[in-house]
Amino acid sequence: METEKRQKAPLGPSVTDSTGVWGVNEHGYYGNFGGAFIPEMLYPNVKELQENYLDIINEESFQKEFHQLLSDYVGRPTPLFYAERLSEKYQTNIFLKREDLCHTGAHKINNTIGQILLALKLGKKRIIAETGAGQHGVATATVCALKGLECIVYMGEKDIERQAPNVARMKMLGATVIPATSGSKTLKDATNEAIRDWINNPVDTHYIIGSVVGPHPYPDMVARFQSVISKEIKKQLLHNTGSACPTHVIACVGGGSNAAGAFYHFLDDENVQLIAVEAAGCGINSGMSAATTQLGKPGILHGSKSLLMQTDDGQVVEPHSISAGLDYPGIGPLHAHLFETGRAVFMSATDEEALVAAFELSKLEGIIPALESAHALFALNNIQFENDDIVVVCLSGRGDKDLDTYMKYL
Repeated sequence: METEKRQKAPLGPSVTDSTGVWGVNEHGYYGNFGGAFIPEMLYPNVKELQENYLDIINEESFQKEFHQLLSDYVGRPTPLFYAERLSEKYQTNIFLKREDLCHTGAHKINNTIGQILLALKLGKKRIIAETGAGQHGVATATVCALKGLECIVYMGEKDIERQAPNVARMKMLGATVIPATSGSKTLKDATNEAIRDWINNPVDTHYIIGSVVGPHPYPDMVARFQSVISKEIKKQLLHNTGSACPTHVIACVGGGSNAAGAFYHFLDDENVQLIAVEAAGCGINSGMSAATTQLGKPGILHGSKSLLMQTDDGQVVEPHSISAGLDYPGIGPLHAHLFETGRAVFMSATDEEALVAAFELSKLEGIIPALESAHALFALNNIQFENDDIVVVCLSGRGDKDLDTYMKYL
């Protein structure tokens, strides 16, 4: 069933900054995409979130604790680093937004901090999550340990094998990691299992979705928590260059949470070119890809209408990417809207291209990126920059978790 609930207007800045014409409407839609398509058993949970999330995150006490934890626990603001040697190679000005330096190693912690505080306000005692690359799982396990809540993380069996260090971290933090053994045994299947859990435990459980996917209000809520990224970029660029706005913002997109955060405060400024980079896997037309905007069509997955890789009769096409965090057959509804309207340019990078970009950044700047972030970096090869352009690449995570993969190519 589809739920529709009129939202109260945001009350102020910070995590509730408006995205103007690009923001979600009162029914949870970005243009033609979004909504809440959910089993009847989940209706009370989703309705509770829809009715309360804006009021809660606008509360002074929430704002104070959220920003204090971002500062003292997560380590924000993260640096905006001028990559001198990378800039020299591409003959422009390249800045890296260092989300890899967040506590737990990726941007995911911004959202889990926000959602754990929301869950506590709603009286929830049990937390579930899905994870692909493991960064969201680690971030969820971290905040559950911080607040003393039970944590269950669903992870595809294939991802458990290729992201073993993050699995160990989750377990060390006290989380229970449950493998998803159906389908492609990756992120899509982990999400399916998490939703089943939520249906079976509707009263005491909060589902911390890690990306800008799922039924309304999740895409909007996650984007608001991640918007701290672009808020900091504007302030840091103004200090470093005298202008708050770059010419380009580049981010990788699977579900799309780091991209949503990096784009958020630039959505209404069409002088800023937004560039989203998907995973082409073994090639867009290889049958082993996750380039949703190139291969997908409108459909419903995990509670919202968006672009989805699917067969003619609506069956989900299994995605492939060397990066577990981009191995998803759809994108968030905000990104589907940005693609459909042309507000953002969508590119893709293959597995091999992402590896090339990862080794390039490592050798030029001494920064080992996550494989997800490496897809965004490869886009630098496909854009014609001017010498005076200001280019910001969101470095969404660090590469520790991917060392086993990198070692195979050394």
